[in-house]
Amino acid sequence: MLITPATSIPRTLEELLPPGLAAKIDRLDVFSRRVFAGKLPGERRSKRRGRSVEFDDFRSYVAGDDLRHVDWNVYGRFERLIIKLFREEEDLALHLIVDASASMGAGAEPARSGAPEVPSKSLYAHRLAMALAYIGLVKNNRVSVAAFGGAQAAKTLRPVRGRTSLRRISDFLLQSLAVSDTSLRTPDFNASIRSIASRLSGRGIVVLISDLLTFDAAGGLASLGAAEHGALDAYCLQVLSPSELDPARGAAFGLTGDLRLTDIETARGVEVTVSPAAIARYRENLAEFLDACRGACRSRGVAHFLVPTDTPIDRLVIDSLRRGGMMR
Repeated sequence: MLITPATSIPRTLEELLPPGLAAKIDRLDVFSRRVFAGKLPGERRSKRRGRSVEFDDFRSYVAGDDLRHVDWNVYGRFERLIIKLFREEEDLALHLIVDASASMGAGAEPARSGAPEVPSKSLYAHRLAMALAYIGLVKNNRVSVAAFGGAQAAKTLRPVRGRTSLRRISDFLLQSLAVSDTSLRTPDFNASIRSIASRLSGRGIVVLISDLLTFDAAGGLASLGAAEHGALDAYCLQVLSPSELDPARGAAFGLTGDLRLTDIETARGVEVTVSPAAIARYRENLAEFLDACRGACRSRGVAHFLVPTDTPIDRLVIDSLRRGGMMR
C-alpha cells in the first residue's frame, strides 16, 4: 500500500451518500439465494408457503390441516377437500461489516491528467457500506453495521429498519470514518470477524468490506461463512486501490528508485529498489494473493468480489453486484 494525500472526509449523510447516487440505486434490492421466512413481515416474499394474503396454489387436504384453509367452494362443486396455499412474506436481514484498520487508510490519489480523484480504501468502503445500507432500508429490511480496526474493539450498530434510520447509520459510519485506526499495530482480523459474526441474527445477507491485507484471514472468513449456521448468504467485497493493483501508477507519487518502505500496521521496514523486475515480481505475488483470497472465500462458502476503488459505486452495485446475484 502507498500513503498518498488524503481526500477530505465526509461530515454529513449527503456527502457520504450523494443524492445522485441514491437516486440511481433507489430501485434495487438485496437478494438472498436461500429459501427462508422471517419473524416480522417484510416487503418481499419467500418461497415458503404460509398464511399471508397472496394466494399461491392448491393441494389436497391431509389429516391435521387447518379447516379454515379449506376451499369450500371447491368442496361444494366436487365434494373434495382442497387446501388453499398462500405465499408468506419474509423478513430479510442485511449485516454490513467494514474494515477500518490502518491499511484501509491508504490508496487515495489526487485528480490528475483528466483522471478523477481516487478515495482512500477506508472512505470508499464506508461510502459503499452506506449505499448498501440505503438499499436495505429503502426496502424495509433490517440493517446492522459493524466496524473494526487494529487498536479499537469492533463496534456494532444494532439492526434498524426504514428510511428514518438513514441518519443513524450515516452517523455511525461517519464516526467510524473519522476515527479510522492509524496506529502501528497488526489488527486481529480473525478475532474481530469472529466476535461480530457471533452476534449476527436473522436470515439474509452478511457483507464484509475489507482489503484482506492480513497475515491470515482464513479464520475470519470461516466465521463469516458459518454465520447463523448457514442462514446468511456471505459476501466479501475486497477493496484495493489502483496503485496496489498496478504499482507502476505509484511512480507519480514517488514510488520509484531506492526506497525504504514501512508497513503501516506492523512498523516493519524493508529496503527495496523499484525496478521493472521488482514490479514484475510484485504482480506475480499479487496474483497469488488474490487467488488465495478467492480460494479461501470459495472454500468457506463466501462469494468474493474484487473491487478497485476507482470503480464508481453506482456501477459496482448496479452492474457487478447485480450480475453476481447479490442485488436484483
